[in-house]
Amino acid sequence: MFIREMRNYTRSVNNFALINYNLTLYPLTFELKIIETPRDAFQGIKQFIPTETKVQIINTLLRAGFDTVEAGSYVSQKVIPQMADTSQVLRGLDRTGSTSHVMVLVVNRRGAMRAVRLGTVNCEPRTANREPTAVDDLLFPFSASPTFLKRNLNADTEKAKGIIQDLLEVCDQHKKRLIVYLSMSFGNPYGDPWDPGIIEEYAGYLYGLGQRIIPLSDILGEVAPDIITGVYSRVIKSFPDAEFGAHFHSLPGSEYPKIDAAWQAGVRRFDTVTGGFGGCPMAADHMVSNLDTFALVNYCEKNGIEHGLDVGTLRKAQLLMAESIELKA
Repeated sequence: MFIREMRNYTRSVNNFALINYNLTLYPLTFELKIIETPRDAFQGIKQFIPTETKVQIINTLLRAGFDTVEAGSYVSQKVIPQMADTSQVLRGLDRTGSTSHVMVLVVNRRGAMRAVRLGTVNCEPRTANREPTAVDDLLFPFSASPTFLKRNLNADTEKAKGIIQDLLEVCDQHKKRLIVYLSMSFGNPYGDPWDPGIIEEYAGYLYGLGQRIIPLSDILGEVAPDIITGVYSRVIKSFPDAEFGAHFHSLPGSEYPKIDAAWQAGVRRFDTVTGGFGGCPMAADHMVSNLDTFALVNYCEKNGIEHGLDVGTLRKAQLLMAESIELKA
């Protein structure tokens, strides 16, 4: 199925230009990349976190050495009221001295246009591929589960694919990078068909659109390490020049075998949240913690892997996060 869609897509001259753009905007490397996702921590907190507190937390994270910091989302304010101030948060960022990319989650063209039109912020150093804008990357939450797509985006698979096409156009016009992550990549709790071959087909569809960064997601925290190994081994073998990422939710104490399974399979891109706070409020009746940044740091230090993060700055961010949701770190 995905091979036919790839051929149809590449017949279009305009779409081929979009493919080329996504391939060349940022060079691919396969060193460890850690993507910090405070948006994923904030979104499930019921009490509203003041905008200035979010700005303080994210500005701290921007100085910690992450490849990317996901700072907010443009989604329905009725569904996720915590994200209603994303534009104000982005305008408050100070990227001076930070080399981290800033990413926001969007679910349609309207949200994408709001993100790309924000204008400039304090941002040094500047490079040919990095202008002093508030947002570098747009993130779209695709899924291998039609049920979860309906639950999360009120969309079926074909509608979601249409949104991806819209977002590719926006990114091409505004020199942004689109990253599409694939949730329910390691199993399906809703009864939809699932096996590693289905995930390979979805990955092939995204690869055909020019996507070379493809994060795979388990947001329920139930995946076993052998499933992680099986899925990543298959897709990495099929698409060896793609950068497959890991977006895991995990209860405290269960992170190490999941990280190890992904690392041993060849994954070098991990999404984390300092302190493991938050979760996906749309996935189930209860949220499972995000992968704690410190769990990944501990894994790296035990195995002699350079993580490149400033642990002292991370602890400051963790304390700020804990205080903001009335917890003690």
